[in-house]
Amino acid sequence: MSEVIWSRAKWLSLAEAHHQRVSAHADAFVDRRSRGAKHPVHDFLFTYYSFAPAKLKQWVPPHGVSLEVSATDLESRSWWQTDRFIHERGLLRLNEHRFTTREREFATWAAMLCARILGRAGRFSCYGLHEWAMVYRQSAEQVRHQGYELRLSPAELAAYVGSQPVCCSHYDAFRFFTPEARPLNVLQPTLDSRPDLEQSACLHANMDLYKWSSKLWPWTGSDLIGECFLLALEGRDLDMRASPYDLSTLGCEPVKIETAEGRVQYEREQRELAAKAAGLRQKLLDGCEKLRHMALRRLSE
Repeated sequence: MSEVIWSRAKWLSLAEAHHQRVSAHADAFVDRRSRGAKHPVHDFLFTYYSFAPAKLKQWVPPHGVSLEVSATDLESRSWWQTDRFIHERGLLRLNEHRFTTREREFATWAAMLCARILGRAGRFSCYGLHEWAMVYRQSAEQVRHQGYELRLSPAELAAYVGSQPVCCSHYDAFRFFTPEARPLNVLQPTLDSRPDLEQSACLHANMDLYKWSSKLWPWTGSDLIGECFLLALEGRDLDMRASPYDLSTLGCEPVKIETAEGRVQYEREQRELAAKAAGLRQKLLDGCEKLRHMALRRLSE
């Protein structure tokens, strides 16, 4: 395979674009954490998804690309000064010898998951009810986001959930359903059934592109991780606007899925998000396949 070399001008432009993409969000979370403040929408990107804000900001190239770098470039980027990278002849690249068996196995699994979701029709009929199922028949003291009122009374909320088909296909959403809500779901997702159930319309499956791509840092490269981060941020915004919480004080105008008009709006935004996710999922699949082939090549040497 021929060597791909990015000029200093090219990668500096990409690194600056990545900085513009993620830094404000990462810095805002770090500031909130230092003050003990919480944001019920945006904190999720840094608490549920465990990729560190500092690492999110550190730009790295993807596997298979070499960068033209100077000594100053290396000195100003401490994360490039580890044995994950090789620096020789004025070029910097990822060190294939540091690609572990565990990472190869995860890349193989992630490629399989991406391929299955891409080959499966999306089901645009959940209307974001998972957030409602997470507070179903809970008291005001039990709901997760204390300090924010529910838009409906507990009785009205329960009546609405009970009147709708609940069809959540995502295990990591379903596991937060209240015990009373779980039997209402037409599916009973488990960790093992994830490859068989996840589908491209699912808000959380699309947000998880950030999780899967960041788990393969640095091999996937920061550009893809940053794009997936922004998609997850957009998904989280829709997720919480369609939730039963009143977050209008945060600038989150509700998508009132309890109305016919709100469900139409939700599906429209859900489809737009799914279309964006499809391209990123294909990029992740292609990257994982390249990593898998690289590992197999190394094993045969």
